[in-house]
Amino acid sequence: MPYFKKIAVVLSLVLAPVLVQEAAAAAVPPAAVAVQSDTRDIVQEIINVVGLKPRFELRAADIDNAAAVIYNGKRYILYSERFLDAINNAVHTDWAGVSILAHEIGHHLNGHTLSRSGSNPADELEADEFSGFVLRKMGASLAEAQAAINLLSEEETSRSHPGRSYRLAAISKGWRSADEQLLASASNPKPDSRAIEPAPRQPRVAQQQPAAQSASLSSRMVLSKVVFSQAPREQFYLTTRLQLVHLTKDGPRVIGKLVKTGDARYPYYFESEYLRTVFITERGELVNKQGQRVGHLA
Repeated sequence: MPYFKKIAVVLSLVLAPVLVQEAAAAAVPPAAVAVQSDTRDIVQEIINVVGLKPRFELRAADIDNAAAVIYNGKRYILYSERFLDAINNAVHTDWAGVSILAHEIGHHLNGHTLSRSGSNPADELEADEFSGFVLRKMGASLAEAQAAINLLSEEETSRSHPGRSYRLAAISKGWRSADEQLLASASNPKPDSRAIEPAPRQPRVAQQQPAAQSASLSSRMVLSKVVFSQAPREQFYLTTRLQLVHLTKDGPRVIGKLVKTGDARYPYYFESEYLRTVFITERGELVNKQGQRVGHLA
């Protein structure tokens, strides 16, 4: 389907305002529709990020978009599979659907659904900020976190929803807050001279396999691609857990981790027994102890 035709399909699905927080007393009970396993996995990832128990039930339903509701005292996240698929296709990233689900979960976790007053701009901005925070924790870029709202939101503020610029700013605020937390989590005391002495060998990945290994490397786990000048065709990635991973034919191999140095010029370095020490500048350049450029973060 041509891209502009996809846009038309999306717009036809959202004639009513998107991400509406329904009144607590829904007119009909949520339909008992089986939830797709991938959608359930996404919700579990969101819950894992915030570290809270999901006190709501996720259900696919015959609605226009997605909503956080309370019915008979029980909390639900309702969503339209057709709507989420159309959004993902229109903006060319499945992060759009993730951001919508995160937004609705944000309504529940912020207590917005306890009020019977319906949607209002303040609550929507809180849910947007929560969505941005969660997506950064899950590995989305700022553009990916904002993609759905950038397409679907109205330019002007209405009685129920803020204007597009305010919503994008709220997502950015949450995203940057999570970004600061991720970087702070790598904070360690400045390494001593033994820790930063380069090994006598040239930078390369050791042939032996480290014990740490994962079965797969999801795009949601990737913060950045890491390019080494002497191995430009090899695939290295920095993950959301701040691990340096080498993607081999046998699967991903964890070969190091990102550590904070306390030096403003070279704020981070890769700690690894398989590579000589590589420092990272504020611009994302990789340098050795002699200050020579040996790669970059893509």
